[in-house]
Amino acid sequence: MAGLAMEMASAEDYDLDMEVIPGVTAANSAAALMGAPLMLDSATISLSDLLVPWEMIVKRLEAVAAADLVVSLYNPRSKKRVMQLEEATRIFREHRPGSTPVGVATAVGSEEERLVLTDLDHLLEQEVGMRSIVIIGNSTTCVLDGRMVTPRGYY
Repeated sequence: MAGLAMEMASAEDYDLDMEVIPGVTAANSAAALMGAPLMLDSATISLSDLLVPWEMIVKRLEAVAAADLVVSLYNPRSKKRVMQLEEATRIFREHRPGSTPVGVATAVGSEEERLVLTDLDHLLEQEVGMRSIVIIGNSTTCVLDGRMVTPRGYY
């Protein structure tokens, strides 16, 4: 949220010293629970259309799916917004087999933390909400010993 604070300070012509402290993203926290799905190129896309028009989000999803990138989806579903995850899944199914590994991490770091490893064919059957991060693997992502892994190809 540092960008928002900087925008607001600039808009109000405040002269503030701001220090940005790096942190661990929700996608990286979720990925660590899943195994190692973010080992190669990846993208992060929010499915919330509150600030970005849905048509732009669809373009981004299509580009990432076609580029065979692992993707972390933020804000995948809410009580009012249910079609966004359905549409994202449809787009990825056009470019990837239904067996592509998918991880759903919810409430990471809290007592309600949940992790489900599934695949594209079964993603929409899972409990996914606003506290969930969905990570969809690429063409090389697999499940090894119960962990979602995107191999780097060294081995």
